[in-house]
Amino acid sequence: MNEQPKRICILGGGFGGLYTALRLSKLPWDNAPKPEIVLIDKNDRFLFSPLLYELLTGEMQTWEIAPPFEELLADTGVHFLQAKITGIDPQNKQVQLENRPDITCDRLVIAIGATTPLNLVPGAKEHAIPFRTLEDAYRLQEKLRFLEESDHDKIRIAIVGGGYSGVELACKLADRLGKRGRLRIIERGEDILATASEFNRQAAKKSLEEREIWLDLETTVEAIGADSLSLLYKGQVDTIATEIVLWTVGTKASPLLDSLPFPRNEYKLLQLTPTLQIEAYEGIFALGDIATTGEKIPATAQTALQQADYCAWNIWASLSDRPLLPFRYNSLGEMMTLGIDNATLTGLGIKLDGTLAYLARRLVYLYRLPVLKHQLAVGFNWISQPLIEFLS
Repeated sequence: MNEQPKRICILGGGFGGLYTALRLSKLPWDNAPKPEIVLIDKNDRFLFSPLLYELLTGEMQTWEIAPPFEELLADTGVHFLQAKITGIDPQNKQVQLENRPDITCDRLVIAIGATTPLNLVPGAKEHAIPFRTLEDAYRLQEKLRFLEESDHDKIRIAIVGGGYSGVELACKLADRLGKRGRLRIIERGEDILATASEFNRQAAKKSLEEREIWLDLETTVEAIGADSLSLLYKGQVDTIATEIVLWTVGTKASPLLDSLPFPRNEYKLLQLTPTLQIEAYEGIFALGDIATTGEKIPATAQTALQQADYCAWNIWASLSDRPLLPFRYNSLGEMMTLGIDNATLTGLGIKLDGTLAYLARRLVYLYRLPVLKHQLAVGFNWISQPLIEFLS
């Protein structure tokens, strides 16, 4: 009798999930039938989130940074299923879906990602805008367009969080709004970019200063209103007027994980073995910002991409009677956009800032786009767009 092909279910189409699926589709399955690879996500598009900021300034378009899964997976053999995941049966490796039949698999990958918590201060859920998804960007775009078309002399924006996302957002918005913009970053720590290199931190401070972006350090948010923000600094509360509050701090795992018996650490992250399997659950893998092997590594796209390579290899190895590999994170440096045509890039002994770093960052991300067909389409658009604008 012919051996039945195995089924691999991947939950979540972010960097961890999508790139695991793509890597699996390219591995050789000589000793067994090629498994059925099913990628499940509630959205119809993949989001290349490091380039989400470029939507705000018109430097990039939605199709470039958020291509449909169906297009990306058309020639890969990976089956995409758009559905909401309602439950997981870990004992039987079964996935429950809303308004669809349950799916049973031989290997399960949990890469559902995290969300930005908006329940940390009063009023955040009602009035603050996170910046993690395409829908967040559209919501912010709509608010910005309304304010730009209004008779507001100044557009006041407060960004909660002085990490990478907060700094990158501030610079892009300052360049978009020009002299109408009044931006401030609120950071509870003593400095911005606490985990960044000194080179990147100083480049960021210079960019913020040039754009007259105010820094409220050692300051916490007490409450957020419809058009105001209450800040606590050295025991004194001050309320300021603002049109937009952007919330960039914190991560919150999906509530779906709360109902599962998986081991988790004090930060509610899934506890993994070195081979990226959930402890005590062989054949169930996890990756991205919902999981940890205990190693202190950044919750970035770079990490998820590296984990995807290991996860795919280990699934292949577990189905091919080969040894699994322990995950080893290799820091390749960091990149940060600091406005239009401006960025920093450090790594492998290189330190760049300004326009050259901006171009290098674009090329690195072009290389990291999911499939060759999409890379070529985006690359051609980047090359041809300046020429089209010049001729018109």
